[in-house]
Amino acid sequence: MVVTTSFSAFAQQPRQPVVPLTEQLLKAYMDLPDAQRKAENKRFLEMYADLRVADVRDGMDWFGYHHYGSIDPAVRPLYRTHVVGIARTARYLPYVGPAPLERGDEYTRWQGMYYNRIATYPWMNDIEDGDFIALDMSGVNVGLLGSENTLRGLLAGARGYVINGSGIRDTDETINQKIPVWSHFISQAMDQARIQFDSKDVPVAIGGVTIFPGDIIVADGDGVIVVPRIVAEQVGIQAKKMISEDKATRRALYEKLGWELDNTVQ
Repeated sequence: MVVTTSFSAFAQQPRQPVVPLTEQLLKAYMDLPDAQRKAENKRFLEMYADLRVADVRDGMDWFGYHHYGSIDPAVRPLYRTHVVGIARTARYLPYVGPAPLERGDEYTRWQGMYYNRIATYPWMNDIEDGDFIALDMSGVNVGLLGSENTLRGLLAGARGYVINGSGIRDTDETINQKIPVWSHFISQAMDQARIQFDSKDVPVAIGGVTIFPGDIIVADGDGVIVVPRIVAEQVGIQAKKMISEDKATRRALYEKLGWELDNTVQ
């Protein structure tokens, strides 16, 4: 028997309101009790601590996320290092003008107002140990971060920063201070008349990937990959299998070559 239902009849049926997936995922993390959230974050940080981007990419593929998670390869590190962290997000928008008419000392006063009211950093006060700061800069060429405020983030517990557009300047000092930053490019410009704070603890888009607060971010010389929290457990388990097999294979080759074993094969 074939049952047919007209569209008009279907439309008249009572339906439950649909909650967008983004809202569900955000709510699931933000509503976690503080102690549970911190305990889960600690466990994920330990699980992913030694995993490379390549291992995580393989783990994502294993669960069907072939085309998700890998941030645009144009997002590159200031220097080669390896970082694992929990996503803490914020979004900035291009400044809606006009540019100031003030000059000299008057401009200095205007600049103070700008940082206090427009280009603010409220997410900086929320940083916890293990956070990986994901900043959606709307692609603007501006140095939101530099050698001084990245140190403040480091003191608060930030593991690293990933940014679309620029968002970073003072890079010689930042590299010297060993602050891990991944971005599309480097900027010379300060914030004023260029960028304005929009929101924090929201989904952001960086390099073609949506990053939710609480996602796991892994970054190294191969780039940056984001693991959705809802699959972080399964991906982490599979990625650990991948790296264990890789270490065993390369360790055997090291021994045949007569090389001293290093921490990448032990």
